[in-house]
Amino acid sequence: MTRFFRLKRPLGAMMILAAAAGLAGCGVVAAPVRITSAVVKVVPVAGDVVAAPLDVTADVID
Repeated sequence: MTRFFRLKRPLGAMMILAAAAGLAGCGVVAAPVRITSAVVKVVPVAGDVVAAPLDVTADVID
């Protein structure tokens, strides 16, 4: 039974490293902020004012 866990440990470590490498791209992290900014810009009066800090935040993340 312990041999089973020894074989699974390197596979789990590789999966975690692959997920971390995939999430390392700044565009992936900034995408939700950019999408929220685009949605907020649709609001007629205050959309651009509210979206400005979101655009700055997305630029900083990138």
